[in-house]
Amino acid sequence: MRVPLSWLAEYVELVPGTTPEDVHAALVKVGLEEEDVHTFELQGPIVVGEVLEFVEEPQSNGKTIRWCQVRVAPDGEQAADGGDAVHGIVCGARNFFVGDKVVVTLPGAVLPGPFPIAARKTYGHVSDGMIASARELGLGDEHDGILRLSTLGLDAPVGSDAIGLLGLDDAAIEINVTPDRGYAFSIRGVAREYAHATGAVFRDPVEQTPATDVSADGFPVVIDDRAPLRGRLASNAFATRIVRDLDASKPTPAWMIARLKLAGIRSISVLVDITNYVMLELGQPIHGYDLDALRGGIVVRRAEQGERFTTLDGKERTLHAEDIVVTDDRGPIGLAGVMGGAETEMGDTTANVLIEAAHWDPVSIARTARRHKLPSEAAKRYERGIDPTIGAVAVARVAQLMVDLAGGTADAGGSLIQTTPARDAIVLPDGFVSQLIGVEYTNDEVHDALAEIGGVLTRVDGGFSVVPPAWRPDLTGREELAEEVARLVGYHRIPSVLPVAPPGRGLTRSQRLRRQTADVLAGAGSTEVLSFPFATEAENARFGSVDGSPVASVRLANALDQSTPYLRRSLLPGLMAAAKRNRSRGLVDVDLFELGLVFLPELGRDYGSAELPVGDAKPSDETLAALDAGIPPQPRHLGVLLVGERIAKQPGQAAEPVGIVDALDAVRRVALATGAELEIVQGAHQALHPGRTAELRVGGRVVGYAGELLPAIAEENDLPRVVAVAELDLDAVIAAADPAVEASPIGTFPAATQDLSVLVDAAVPAAEVAAAVREGAGELLEHLGLVDDYRGQGVPEGSKSLTFALRFRAPDRTLTAAEASEAKLAGAALAAERTGAAIRD
Repeated sequence: MRVPLSWLAEYVELVPGTTPEDVHAALVKVGLEEEDVHTFELQGPIVVGEVLEFVEEPQSNGKTIRWCQVRVAPDGEQAADGGDAVHGIVCGARNFFVGDKVVVTLPGAVLPGPFPIAARKTYGHVSDGMIASARELGLGDEHDGILRLSTLGLDAPVGSDAIGLLGLDDAAIEINVTPDRGYAFSIRGVAREYAHATGAVFRDPVEQTPATDVSADGFPVVIDDRAPLRGRLASNAFATRIVRDLDASKPTPAWMIARLKLAGIRSISVLVDITNYVMLELGQPIHGYDLDALRGGIVVRRAEQGERFTTLDGKERTLHAEDIVVTDDRGPIGLAGVMGGAETEMGDTTANVLIEAAHWDPVSIARTARRHKLPSEAAKRYERGIDPTIGAVAVARVAQLMVDLAGGTADAGGSLIQTTPARDAIVLPDGFVSQLIGVEYTNDEVHDALAEIGGVLTRVDGGFSVVPPAWRPDLTGREELAEEVARLVGYHRIPSVLPVAPPGRGLTRSQRLRRQTADVLAGAGSTEVLSFPFATEAENARFGSVDGSPVASVRLANALDQSTPYLRRSLLPGLMAAAKRNRSRGLVDVDLFELGLVFLPELGRDYGSAELPVGDAKPSDETLAALDAGIPPQPRHLGVLLVGERIAKQPGQAAEPVGIVDALDAVRRVALATGAELEIVQGAHQALHPGRTAELRVGGRVVGYAGELLPAIAEENDLPRVVAVAELDLDAVIAAADPAVEASPIGTFPAATQDLSVLVDAAVPAAEVAAAVREGAGELLEHLGLVDDYRGQGVPEGSKSLTFALRFRAPDRTLTAAEASEAKLAGAALAAERTGAAIRD
């Protein structure tokens, strides 16, 4: 929210000399965070000038300039820049006449940009200054010609200061308004907060607007909400007022243009500017209808599903049954609380206006604004909550300004529908605020603070009964009231005490192992990434299924990107996108991993459609159970992707590209970090290269796959032919890992090494043979490694020769060769029994 200081000073006393920084410092005390200071960034001399004469001079480039003589000081006096009273100025605009009073920026002035002004030779003349346009002064976007004071209804002596005349000497503070404090989106609300912070006198603008006679039938209005959203009516307050015989061509006053500009709103026309001005002043959004374009009375209702409506921006929108619309006899004429319709907008020919100020259901307005992507200033206020009781005052204020500035005549009365329920009283027990905040507050301090914000307090047994003010919808319980006491009495009363962590708490086993896994992978050179958890249906079908069987996916009701409307079943698509993006930026060797959730609904299972609980009450156990039942499995996976070269080419060393071996190394690091016994066997996956795919098992359960992407998939994603990947269910790995695993002591006795070569059917995985040898060799076997897989001459067709390097060691003695051979043969015997492996001669 931007607040011009001159506007703020109308409703709260500012001590002379108060700077924007002073106002920021005061508002910070009551919890309004400072953002910025805005000014027009002008530096004089900028004065009122009078065009005495001009000569039009065509140029060789086809442009015609005017060589003007402009009086910038009274006769006999020196100009503000120290020069003569009459300056010669070259001007390219042609929308002014002799005798017009204009704004002249003299040499030495600085315009926004910054754009310094100096006397300079141009088009054969020395131009001693510049006649300024509204855009050059930072007053608006109009740049068709120079600014004539008569178009703003202004007049001032020649040579007088134009900065003050146009209101360009003002400044605005900008504050950050949190979602629960919508009342601070108004000058009224900020002025009240400044009064709280400083003790200055607050003058409520609502009380300064003359009262207007209103009735339910001043203008025909019907609230027809047959399907209230969560029991909330579309509107519980609706006020109107009519102003006739307006002159919409009249200029908006310079002071109003300047204030709107500083507040971040551009000037459009006098009628529209007045509605925006009152919205900023009171916090009540206003909408004006061209009364002559209306057909009959107004009916407020919910839209029909699929109903179409053209908004002020010229776009036809398909409405939702939850949207609130304002209609006349022809149909919708406004999307309530968000944007009006094109057919009834106020224009240059509007003579009679119907002014509307309503209070809409905040939830409906917030959803409508997001659904139609229309984040308007009005919607921003409605969805945060406005004062529902000031509609009649707001339309009276607009009518007053339209009469004063556009020459209209206001009807004597207006219409008002006011069904706003009375605020419920909140019981605040004595001592509750002190107990919650941790600071001793007296009953008088509690009473005075809550009365200052507008609360109505009544003394009851053991405490206060507090009725919050209408403009504070955020005050719904005693906790919020306690916060208000702490805020207004002063945060400085609250001591700074570091909390002491409860003993015995820390990371869970699962959290510790996940962090340990990430540390191990990062320590090995991998880079952790976080990708969006969204995917296409094709990606889920390709990577969420091993063999191409159908899978179910969770579709988002309101996807951020319609091209990826599903929650992911795999981490690999996100890793591929990250690799593609990095390679496009020149990082050709990429080693990535991600820890994240995947979403695995079961095909054909109905997860229900439990209704989300409202936020003003604790949900019941049944509600929570229904919500839990509607959540599909969400295991945490680990994904790994490597592409490029493991070792770069260098003198004496050929480049070594990455491959499945690197993906398996990453998987083994995960097993080491978690203490899991990981089994790697030959496998198959529809997205991975046949023959270069490993199935990952823990405790006999398949927990993932590793391998190389199919070259066609890699090419689709602009990646090299060889892309090594792995993905495993990290939750399952951690659950199956031995929590009591300990490091083995280093043996002090010599090791006995032997080799074992066996012949086995080529279809038998080497891992199965190794597992059998390891089990059969017993406790003396310290290490087993596959060192050769041979298929060729000397080996029968359909068979393969596997050679294992075995290392034996006893913890208490030196092994003999016979003991090592006996253990090796025991392992070979079990391998022969289970896999048909025969010792090779």
